[in-house]
Amino acid sequence: MKKITIFIGIVVAILLFSCNSKPEKAIKEQKQVTPQSSMIKKIAELKKAGYEIVDYHGHLKGGLTIEELLEHSKKTGIEYGVAFNAGVGFPITDNATLLANYNQYKDYPVMLAMQAEGREWVDMFSKENISTFDYVFTDAMTWTDTKGRRMRLWMPEEVFVDDKDDFMDQLVSQIVGVMEKEPIDLYVNSTFLPDVLQPEYDVLWTTERMDKVINAAVTNNIAIEINARYKIPSATFIKRAKAAGAKFSMGTNNTDKNLGTLDYAIEMIDVCGLEPSDFFKPLKK
Repeated sequence: MKKITIFIGIVVAILLFSCNSKPEKAIKEQKQVTPQSSMIKKIAELKKAGYEIVDYHGHLKGGLTIEELLEHSKKTGIEYGVAFNAGVGFPITDNATLLANYNQYKDYPVMLAMQAEGREWVDMFSKENISTFDYVFTDAMTWTDTKGRRMRLWMPEEVFVDDKDDFMDQLVSQIVGVMEKEPIDLYVNSTFLPDVLQPEYDVLWTTERMDKVINAAVTNNIAIEINARYKIPSATFIKRAKAAGAKFSMGTNNTDKNLGTLDYAIEMIDVCGLEPSDFFKPLKK
């Protein structure tokens, strides 16, 4: 009887240890699967399927170094285009400073982009120096309204909305004008709205307004950025643009060291049925 009791005790102890150890192991394994690791796996799968996963809108900001960006690229599998802001109110304001930035990073394994700021940039830099970069992009986040007020839409104190529909019509007109008149490859921050209007994004970006922007992009062979930071444009916009034959790029527009993993842009590949052929590729120079 004593032996039986001891045997039963050993069996119970083994079962208790087994029951307790399995959840701990499962929890440990679960903790190892982070959102970033899941996205890195997704990026690898997309690349294997023929997608080029490129962040065309990366910045060396917030103390981020080119070496840190390259390390992030190696870890995530995302390739990078490093962009330099050039225009009124930015460090790059002439041909000399434009080329200085280019020469500083030209030997690194990244693409180099000129981010043209404001509407004055076309008269500030020579065509020859602009063409040095792998590609050029801009947005319509800086413009002057019909009352002569120069706005920077990401700065609430510099935004003037007297009438929402009038503001939107002016904004769309500005975007179309940029695409028709400015020598760019990408249009970024594509459907950005200032803070005061963002809650009404889906209402204000009507089908008619979306189509005006999309048609201008297709007509002028300009790719539309899917922006991971602002999570724009909407899936509705992207689907309409794809149907019209538009091309897309992916971008972060980081303001600090956090480059992220292009989550929103990659999500839109599945949501909108985007194929590798739907994405922008810079012309080789």
